[in-house]
Amino acid sequence: MHPVLLEFGSFPLGTYGLLLAIAFFAGTALAKRQGSLDGLSPSAITDLGIAMLISALLGSKLLMIVVDLIGGAPLRDVFSLGTLRAGGAIHGGIIAATAVFFWKLRKGQGLPLRVTGDALVPGVALGQAIGRLGCFSAGCCYGTESHLPWATTFTDPLARAFSGTPLGIPLHPVQVYNCLANLLVMAILLVARPKRSFRGQIFALYFMVEGIGRVITETWRGDVDRGTDWLGWTWLSTGRLTGLAFALLGLGLWAAWSRTRETR
Repeated sequence: MHPVLLEFGSFPLGTYGLLLAIAFFAGTALAKRQGSLDGLSPSAITDLGIAMLISALLGSKLLMIVVDLIGGAPLRDVFSLGTLRAGGAIHGGIIAATAVFFWKLRKGQGLPLRVTGDALVPGVALGQAIGRLGCFSAGCCYGTESHLPWATTFTDPLARAFSGTPLGIPLHPVQVYNCLANLLVMAILLVARPKRSFRGQIFALYFMVEGIGRVITETWRGDVDRGTDWLGWTWLSTGRLTGLAFALLGLGLWAAWSRTRETR
């Protein structure tokens, strides 16, 4: 693929960074549209979205570094230029953004917690889907070897330099799998919203289906240096652990909030 889309003199325009920007604007636009259905302020949602974006970027980097350290990666590799340029561990970003979401709303932003969560998560899923195309372009979060007709072979040396992507080997395009999974999550949330029986239902549903989806797509992840052996269980990768945690969080929120069945 193409980690660097264009170069303006000595300034490279990274494909991942460009798609990340597109993901933010597209996700925010969808969140504002969903929020308007419940009378939420578009400007307040935009401000909240910016805070969550910054925290997501930091959180994804932090979780990637933690996982690399747990996996025994040398410090020089963990804090290398490639690490700074890599997209990071996406669930670290979601965890950080969720924490900032709760913190900002507790400070008083004029946004009701549950309704705001319902408005945001379809946009989050859309942003994730677009961001995964950035991963595909950069070569990070790559898959295991595959000889299926749709297998992808990376050849750009920058992909290896930035993310350690194997070159010249056909791989599962797991980034595309994740993109399609996120689009499916978004579709489920949008279809479920008109049938919402309590505030916060869509927010809880997001964590459930996102977590389950990640557990499934983790099957084809090939970047095993992220940490794939926990307490002797090699199938419990970081992605699966966070996916299971997300699903449990969604179930907990659903159980707690479904007792108050307000629809507005």
